[in-house]
Amino acid sequence: MIIEYKHLLANKLKGGVHLLLLVCVIVFGVSAYAAEAELAEVATALGVNSEAEASESGDSSTADAQPKPPVIMGESTNNAEIETKPTPKKDNDIRQRIQGIFSEIDGLQAVSISVTQGVVTLTGETANEKKAQQAINLTNRITDVVTVEDKIERTLDVQDNVSTVYQGLKNQFRNLIKALPLLLVGIFIFAIVAWFGSFLSNRKSMWQRVTPNPFVAELLAQTIKVIFIIFGLILALSLIGAETILGTLLGGAGVIGIAVGFAVKDTIENYIASLMLSIRQPFRARDQVVINDLEGIVVRLTSRATILMTLDGNQLRIPNAEVFKGVILNYTKNPERRFTFELGVDANDDPLAAIKVGLDAIHTLEFVLDEPKAIAVINNVGDSNIILEFQVWVNQSETDFAKARSIAIRETKHALENEGFSLPEPIYRLRFNDKVEKALEMGQGEKADDSANKSDMSITPVTPESVEDVELSDVIEDDEEKKRAKARAKYILQGRNADEVLDARPDAKLMEKVEQEIAENSDETDLLNSNSPQE
Repeated sequence: MIIEYKHLLANKLKGGVHLLLLVCVIVFGVSAYAAEAELAEVATALGVNSEAEASESGDSSTADAQPKPPVIMGESTNNAEIETKPTPKKDNDIRQRIQGIFSEIDGLQAVSISVTQGVVTLTGETANEKKAQQAINLTNRITDVVTVEDKIERTLDVQDNVSTVYQGLKNQFRNLIKALPLLLVGIFIFAIVAWFGSFLSNRKSMWQRVTPNPFVAELLAQTIKVIFIIFGLILALSLIGAETILGTLLGGAGVIGIAVGFAVKDTIENYIASLMLSIRQPFRARDQVVINDLEGIVVRLTSRATILMTLDGNQLRIPNAEVFKGVILNYTKNPERRFTFELGVDANDDPLAAIKVGLDAIHTLEFVLDEPKAIAVINNVGDSNIILEFQVWVNQSETDFAKARSIAIRETKHALENEGFSLPEPIYRLRFNDKVEKALEMGQGEKADDSANKSDMSITPVTPESVEDVELSDVIEDDEEKKRAKARAKYILQGRNADEVLDARPDAKLMEKVEQEIAENSDETDLLNSNSPQE
């Protein structure tokens, strides 16, 4: 085992040494290749231009036979090659050429030029930095110029600078006068194209035939108008030869559009939500809806907000972005609506009998629907009563929901009381230990003695029979109180306008206000369309 282990270890060491050698070979090979590439680049940079030498010497055979001297590259803005043997004649040619150019340019006549060994020195005066840079740039463009020494003095003279600007403005004004007829033609073409786009955009009947959705129709009309305006602008600028201005305008408009997009993100979101709501049509006008816990009757849907009439008669505007993302409960889409209420009967009463009495009273009401049928269930058993839950269906398009529930509760309560079912009040029991009871008895005894001494009254013990007599008298008194209450209610309900209290029809005044709001002319287009499919 030990020998085998030694052999295995030796093999692994050999493999590691071989791998190390392979890595070294690769590294040295890459390094040699990189060094060779660098040498090649240096040789190329220091190479001799045989054609240039041959042309300069005029003897191609001699150029081929003799070795090529290296050409030294100097710092020059025009990237020209520096000659090995400059001549005074070339310096003089360079000076004359630069002087001839400067003599034809305003503001550069006062610049002096001197050339030595291809190095140009500029002296003299210019009106400003702009003219000095112009002189330097022109000099750098001359062939055989090695470099330029800037020794020009900027006078910054007011008269020279103002006169230069004045001449420039004067020339531009002359050019504008010359181009005025062409400019007027361009404006006329732009006006014609823009007017035609506006004419097409205002054909609302045509766009409504294209799409039944009023919002989409308006969006298409505005898009066509913008397209024609841009097309007219392109034609006008192309006519006067100012296409570059169009590119600048489009580039600037793109940057401004991004900035404005971030600034009006909420507005854009609201606009897109309006488009989606106009397509989906989640509700109609006159629908009673609840949007994010805000209840009201729909008046209209505009491009910015959904307008509701609250049940209090107030106008409510909800941004369409919130409507699109919110929870919408539409009561009108399904007119059948259920309301519930609870009543408690005494624990000694039969709850099923109480349910039958209550349902019989509910079915006598005109607004209660036979289908779905009203039902009642035992909801809970309390400490001293049994809670019954009644579930009643009404047609809310013909019945005021809140009034119907109120009337149903009243009739059910009266029916249960008339049949002898009591609606008990909460009963609380207080338990005391023996010491507390004795203390209370002693306290009551002392008070009784004091009162007897003062008024010579005798104390009679309370027996169970007397307790029963007291409870019976309380019941009789409660019955008398209920009879008086019923008689009082009957008298009141026979008075003037009593039928309005028992009328469960919807409030006509609220719907009149809704119809008035819908009929009012508004600058905003109503996006609700009864002809469009509803979601």
